[in-house]
Amino acid sequence: MLDLPTQHFTVAGMVIKPRIRGFVCITAHPEGCAAHVQEQIDHVKKQAPIAEGPKKVLVIGASTGYGLASRISAAYGAGAATVGVFFERPSEKGRPASAGWYNTAAFHRTAKADGLYAASINGDAFSDEIKRRTVEQIKNDLGTVDLVVYSVASPRRTHPKTGETFKSVLKPIGRRFRNKSVDADKEEVTEVELEPATEEEIQNTVAVMGGEDWELWIDALEEGGVLAPGATTLAYSYIGPELTWPIYHDGTIGRAKADLEKTADRLDARLKVDRGRAFIAVNKAVVSQASSAIPVVPLYISLLFKVMKEKGLHEGCIEQMHRLLATQMYNHRALNFDDRGRVRLDDLEMRGDVQKEVAALWDQVTTENIRTVTDIEGYKSDFHQLFGFGMPGIDYEKDVDPDVSW
Repeated sequence: MLDLPTQHFTVAGMVIKPRIRGFVCITAHPEGCAAHVQEQIDHVKKQAPIAEGPKKVLVIGASTGYGLASRISAAYGAGAATVGVFFERPSEKGRPASAGWYNTAAFHRTAKADGLYAASINGDAFSDEIKRRTVEQIKNDLGTVDLVVYSVASPRRTHPKTGETFKSVLKPIGRRFRNKSVDADKEEVTEVELEPATEEEIQNTVAVMGGEDWELWIDALEEGGVLAPGATTLAYSYIGPELTWPIYHDGTIGRAKADLEKTADRLDARLKVDRGRAFIAVNKAVVSQASSAIPVVPLYISLLFKVMKEKGLHEGCIEQMHRLLATQMYNHRALNFDDRGRVRLDDLEMRGDVQKEVAALWDQVTTENIRTVTDIEGYKSDFHQLFGFGMPGIDYEKDVDPDVSW
């Protein structure tokens, strides 16, 4: 059973339009989000079943992006029972719920109709309380889980032991950074300049986005006796091209991702004792609530989309997550690690011909030619669809009830 607030406010239907503030849309459309979820489910259903796939899966950060795609891929590719953990906002007094809430509602409705077990827990994944409740849910309903996906993205974290709250920053390390970026809403090429992070900001970002919470989750699952022998756990990361490195790979986020990789090594050593494993999957750049907040990256993504679509190589979250499960982790396939022990799902993005063309376009792009040099329309479309807008077949002029439960 879904562990969510029981109070609901019944309101008349309303027309819900996108309201964008900076890099966030503060509204979401329930029918559009449902259509977006169904689109991903339909993709997986068209693929061959995942042989020897996971049967009982916990996804931490399950309501959007790669986490949601992981849940859908496991459920509809392998018939897995899934438990999802997330922190989303329900509708209240006529205000639309968050996109992740609507996504999860749609997934639950469809999973139930298709005879798939699905349970979700809404709350702060960093807290001991949510970990305890999740362990209880698994113990009562499933006994154990054989796959644990950690896909949490948050700007802040309150430490469960000390109570201290840390805030992450998107900054370079060591020197000021200046480069092109984009105002996607206005379709304008801009310039961004960022001061280097302080040591405290670096450590705070590692505390939020590094591997400590992932390890605490595995601790809690092991101590609760709900991690199956031979279980796999993985977390997601990104590397990207050198032009983004000052703000990503070599910046505060990159420092946190390095900590995540060290955590993977420690967890892998622990789990191997019982034939389990832990690793990092490096994914391709996609439009997400997290990536849209990083300077430079949205412009890079709009160029990357143009090149990869022209070459027939483009993938979104669901295509990558299904590829990970079907051609790397299961179906009697062996994981293909790089020299750092990471699985590279960004292999198509980082192909030499792709990156050469993106780099050439980067030098050319201006506000005047942005519509021809980039796929800014594709970027904006993906951004809107994150919140349920711009989905084919949805009447956005029709009144809808924002209060969705399941």
